Amino acid sequence: MKRPDIGTVKSALAGAAGALAVLGIAAGLYAAFAPKPVRLTQEKIDAAVAHSLREAVLPSPAAKAYETILPSVVRVNGYVTDPKTKEQVQYGVGTGVVIVDNGTILTNLHVVQGAEKIKVTFMDGLESEAYFSGARPEHDLAVIRALKIPDDMLAATMASTQNLAPGDHVFAVGFPFGIGPSVSAGIVSGLNRNFMSPEGKRMLSNLIQFDAAANPGNSGGPLVTAEGEVVGIVTAILNPNENQRTFVGIGFAVPIENAASAVGMPPF
Repeated sequence: MKRPDIGTVKSALAGAAGALAVLGIAAGLYAAFAPKPVRLTQEKIDAAVAHSLREAVLPSPAAKAYETILPSVVRVNGYVTDPKTKEQVQYGVGTGVVIVDNGTILTNLHVVQGAEKIKVTFMDGLESEAYFSGARPEHDLAVIRALKIPDDMLAATMASTQNLAPGDHVFAVGFPFGIGPSVSAGIVSGLNRNFMSPEGKRMLSNLIQFDAAANPGNSGGPLVTAEGEVVGIVTAILNPNENQRTFVGIGFAVPIENAASAVGMPPF
């Protein structure tokens, strides 16, 4: 076997050395400019969370409750015939909440009692006549059914009052003085209250007392939790001065268990 020429060997070794030098330079450059791995610490995690909370504005509980329940809230108008003009005039305005997606609506009996015609307005603007379907006078509740409903009708979600306690946040949604839909925030002030209804002259029992602002027009509207679940139907406000029907900080709602029984259905 012929031995390689010494010059050839030296040339090959020089080439290999040059290649190794180039690789070394490349490795050095990579090490110098490659991104360093980030070492997560609890301090860095806390700082990132704090930054996100500062940058992202979270909706308030009232806003979330309002957004959730709104598609199921309706404006309720009652009409009677004016004896002089023989034309139909507005008899009263209140609120209702859809509890079955076929257009079954809960409201207060005093909102529709005596009306010759009932009209409801859904949140998408659809107006429909409604007919009287049933009542629970002992709870000042009425059930009405809309003749037309939106294609995407949503029924409200109901929640048990079993775990409801004084101090829990609640929200009233409706049409106070015909203005709305409006939302007001408050807390549960007490449970198992009794109240003499000035409209129906009936003693109402087992009521939820709350302090979210409510006024004429809120009647029949939902009292909801922060999750937008209905726990009661707003039915009355306390008026020390009977000639001035404005809110003084005490409102009453019928527990949803009683309200659901008005249509012969379990609430949950």
